[in-house]
Amino acid sequence: MIEPSNPPVQETILICSWLEAEHVGQIRRHDPRVRVEYHPDLLAPPRYPADHTGGAFQRSEAAEAIWRQLLGSATIFFDFDRTHLEDLPRLAPNVRWIQATSAGIGQLMHRRRYSERMPDTVVTTASGVHIRPLAEFVALSMMMHSRRTLDMIRAQSAHHWERFSGSDLEGRTVLIVGLGAIGESVAKLSRALGMTVLGIRRSPGSGGSSLAHEVHRPEALSDLLPRADFLVLIAPLTDQTRGMIGAEELARLQPGSALINIGRGALVDEMALIQSLQLGHLGGAYLDVFQEEPLPPDSPLWEMPNVLVSPHSGSTSDRENARLTDLFCNNLTRWLHGQALRNVYDAKRGY
Repeated sequence: MIEPSNPPVQETILICSWLEAEHVGQIRRHDPRVRVEYHPDLLAPPRYPADHTGGAFQRSEAAEAIWRQLLGSATIFFDFDRTHLEDLPRLAPNVRWIQATSAGIGQLMHRRRYSERMPDTVVTTASGVHIRPLAEFVALSMMMHSRRTLDMIRAQSAHHWERFSGSDLEGRTVLIVGLGAIGESVAKLSRALGMTVLGIRRSPGSGGSSLAHEVHRPEALSDLLPRADFLVLIAPLTDQTRGMIGAEELARLQPGSALINIGRGALVDEMALIQSLQLGHLGGAYLDVFQEEPLPPDSPLWEMPNVLVSPHSGSTSDRENARLTDLFCNNLTRWLHGQALRNVYDAKRGY
């Protein structure tokens, strides 16, 4: 009896950041035409679940030689190799597809000029993986603001008992700038809380039906700001969106309103934001991203009583790697069958 032979290996996948064994196994079992290289001893150890950067780490000379061989032979990367970001095009001449573990890779792609230096390599983002945690971060921020949670935390720390009055979210208005998949999830949660949802997207008619009550183009931002109790920024960072919220835009918001930024720090003029908070016009800011990260120790934002500082962790979840693996395996099937991949990075748009 002739034993059936395995199909020849067509692709070699190199997993470039730490991944749990069950997810590595899922990728290995997905298709016999791929070889999976995963060497956790050659990768930076994670500091928390789904950490794709890792802590302090340096390979030995021998380990580095092995890693460079792996880079040179792989045709597919799961994640970027963060130990060789600058010389990656030279060290990985055979890679034809990179699946990123982040949705916002525009600045990385731009700084390293990967689209020019790796013109034959397709890069796909992790768009969609972080929808739920980011939407819940926005909902959390709005509830914290309306119920004055930061005041409660300070009072508890001081062992101070004094009754106060908060507010309700029902009937309030949230303006979502960047009504993509995350924005639609924010809209869904906001409507469940009884809020009115205004949305801004680049092409209002391109996304089909929306959960927002109103959908507008970016040019309408100035007119919509006075209606917003909450301004939520989810837009990608491009030449058009950089600094889109400055002193003039903040002044147009209702007194006491709140800014929630889960997009990119450079969407906002940070000094104008600090001044608006100090003057008391803006009631609060709930920030997951900043112009400079980590946030400098001398930034006034650390000490402001009406600011929540999140260390760019609104998107992270202990379920993230499972979602990333599912996305990668779905794209792997598409890749092996010559079909269009999900979330292909567009250099012209920057995302």
